Amino acid sequence: MIVITLQRDKCIGCNYCAEFAPEFFRMSKKDGKSVLLKSENKKGFHTRKEKNMAGLEACDKASDACPVNIISVKVV
Repeated sequence: MIVITLQRDKCIGCNYCAEFAPEFFRMSKKDGKSVLLKSENKKGFHTRKEKNMAGLEACDKASDACPVNIISVKVV
């Protein structure tokens, strides 16, 4: 299982996550910040648990590309 976490409040809207992992991230038209699709928000941490490991590489690329390091990807 993959656990992806996004600290949305710290997002600067660079769009790298949406480019590398469009099936997981979108940019909000409202405020220009990243949105982690199908996630739950707990105190500013948006978390998505994904059983399918197919998105691991794309999410890792998005995490590595993020200039403010607000995306974490863990395999549990």
